[in-house]
Amino acid sequence: MLPGRVTRLHYLAWMIAALFLLQGKLLWAHEPDKSFLNLSLSNRHLEVQWDLPLQRLLTNAVASLNPDDTLSYEWLQKKNPELCRYAFKGLDAWLDDKPAHWIPSPDPGVVVEYAEGSFLRLQFSADIEGPTNIPASGLKLRYQLFFAVNSLHRGMMQLEHGGIERSAIFSPENQVQTFVLSDQNALTGFGGYLREGILHIASGADHILFLLSLLLPAVLMRDVGGWKPATSFRVALINTLKIVTAFTVAHSITFGLAAAQIISLPTRLTESAIAVSVALAAVNNLRVFLPGRGWQVAMVFGLVHGFGFANALAELGLKRERLLITLAGFNLGVETGQLAIVALFLPLAFALRKKNFYTTLILRMGSVVITLVALTWLAERVLDFKFLPF
Repeated sequence: MLPGRVTRLHYLAWMIAALFLLQGKLLWAHEPDKSFLNLSLSNRHLEVQWDLPLQRLLTNAVASLNPDDTLSYEWLQKKNPELCRYAFKGLDAWLDDKPAHWIPSPDPGVVVEYAEGSFLRLQFSADIEGPTNIPASGLKLRYQLFFAVNSLHRGMMQLEHGGIERSAIFSPENQVQTFVLSDQNALTGFGGYLREGILHIASGADHILFLLSLLLPAVLMRDVGGWKPATSFRVALINTLKIVTAFTVAHSITFGLAAAQIISLPTRLTESAIAVSVALAAVNNLRVFLPGRGWQVAMVFGLVHGFGFANALAELGLKRERLLITLAGFNLGVETGQLAIVALFLPLAFALRKKNFYTTLILRMGSVVITLVALTWLAERVLDFKFLPF
């Protein structure tokens, strides 16, 4: 048995390696998947600096783009109205329900370099109607730029108001966000990151399916004859706690390193690797080829998922003294979401573990479905197209 398993494992490893080698250029040299939006609100005046991925912006905004065009000051000055018109369609703001009408800067955008690639920095402002003698109570933002052409795009926003910095992440699933301006304390920031962590798990189908792939066999025990029901709830609970703890420790390590910008990976590479981890965890339920119990699998692949969590917060421009609040709040939110899934899944799975259909239908067929979904995600993320609605 062992040689056969090793052979299959080698084949699988070579297939994955070949796929990443063939798509290496695409994975590492892809267009940036983020834009960086910095807003400063004073009274009813809003100043905006927006760094947009250069090539994607030019491709979508400039109707007569010529490959021979050079990004000179004169060319950017000529195209600035066209670029701003396109960008403004993707960003709306309301201060106490009064809309902002963007006024572009007379200076053309400038090209800035990030680790992920080249960005065009646009600057503009808005004077929003309303009484100037009464402090504004709420700011609502709607961000939609590039979501229709790149589902992995994220708008990384930082808002400064009254000496307090707030951060947010816009995504296709989270396009509108509201900020209560009268709430001015550190715990508000912590609560915001806590909420972001919970939402990231709730809306992160890949993280959920990975966790379910590990939890499906947690109420079972494997012996020579195959899967057997766990003898007690205590055994199942200990298996589950090992899995969740290992996953938490692993992703917390890489999450912290990536969020602190000590280690950085391209978004598409990270998301593709997460899809691979989901597929491998599910296939392991069908034909065990990864050694050890589920907690060891969770530990290894949890390192990959940590980079995925960090992508939601990386390069927000947060001050270092706020980094601890960011990491603590977001990570606690992730753990809260994970524990909610465990609390819902484990009692039900334990009650059904002795039924024949649990092993045949829920474990095996569920793992087949998860594998197919994960492979589809991998194709989407490597080849940059969208097929699944989640």
